[in-house]
Amino acid sequence: MIKRKHALGGALALAVAVGVAVGGPAGNGMPGRGAAAVTAAGSTTADSTGAADHTRLRALLQRLTTVDGGPGALVEVRDRRGSAVLTSGVADVRSHAPMRRDSRFRIGSMTKPFVATVVLQLVGERRVVLDAPVERYLPGVVRGHGNDGRLITVRQLLQHTSGLPDYLTYLTPREVLKDPLAHHDTRDLVNIALAHPPAFEPGTRWHYSNTNYLLAGMLIEKVTGHTYGEEIRRRIITPLGLRETYVPGDASAIPGPHPRGYVRPGEGAPLMDITAINPSVAGSAGEMISSGTDLDRFLDALVRGRLLRPAQRREMMKTRPTGNPDGRAYGLGLESRPLPCGGLYWGHGGDIPGYETVGGATVDGRQATVLVNVDPGGPEAQDDDMRAAVRTALCDGRSSVSR
Repeated sequence: MIKRKHALGGALALAVAVGVAVGGPAGNGMPGRGAAAVTAAGSTTADSTGAADHTRLRALLQRLTTVDGGPGALVEVRDRRGSAVLTSGVADVRSHAPMRRDSRFRIGSMTKPFVATVVLQLVGERRVVLDAPVERYLPGVVRGHGNDGRLITVRQLLQHTSGLPDYLTYLTPREVLKDPLAHHDTRDLVNIALAHPPAFEPGTRWHYSNTNYLLAGMLIEKVTGHTYGEEIRRRIITPLGLRETYVPGDASAIPGPHPRGYVRPGEGAPLMDITAINPSVAGSAGEMISSGTDLDRFLDALVRGRLLRPAQRREMMKTRPTGNPDGRAYGLGLESRPLPCGGLYWGHGGDIPGYETVGGATVDGRQATVLVNVDPGGPEAQDDDMRAAVRTALCDGRSSVSR
């Protein structure tokens, strides 16, 4: 998982300490870890395969909602024969309502593969050139403090090799938390980043920056005349029948059944509810809403070639190392990681206040998506256990679900 959330998490703690309200306490002062333990042992399963033994996966879900302190967790695993949904913990620490198998949730940076797919479709239509400078499509936008769109290519935006600063490093959390429902203009967010020097010369290194995908969303709008959200709906959501996937814009509500989203502002502090937030603060870098079912379907269609022409799919899957010891490599809006049972899986992670998601798929037709409804405030072990759940689900799928 990309560690964008931890800097924000520390700033959240500061903001709460100085009295910035995020929302009411999630459980009358009850610590989040205690709330999570209420139903952690009572995992539920809806399994349409009838064959898989998810013992190891259940254990990881229970760990996420006990040791790691998440209120609730969900995993949906799917292959060509069927799907299974496992849940643990609670969707709401006030009512102790269980996590529903059909939950929708904010997916954070799992928005990026959707955005990259649209850009690559435009490349396939010869409306965008991957190795053209960003300046060609967004003239005069990327300027200042050594940042120069004439020297940065579209490919470098999608692969996080542009060197552009990440706006989330500099966005004042106090501004977000004092009014979670406030609109944030994309150009203003980009300008926050451009007020600082680049991290490195374009193309020379890899460094994750959400600014890249704000610009990718702006590029889509400039080329098509439609918002990036409209293009995602037309090109991905509607063709794939993703009925639980949304690009919300300024809408603060999550349509349909969903868990409450929480932050933990400090060690041992009560959970705070931040379900209602204007996701324009994330924009095309991370504002979307989806479900386990829809994300599995999307990732399957993407990695198996239903959304991109062969040439563009190959470009998306040309990866470069990120320096992560677990072998993570990053393509164009899609990352790969090795599986303990052999081969790779392709996917992404995402976090946004209230929710953390990790998803992955293999080219032979297995997918898994994991959700926990607290972020920031989870320990490093939460990230590790979510990735372990994806690996376990995909490898269990090879040995049992797909048998």
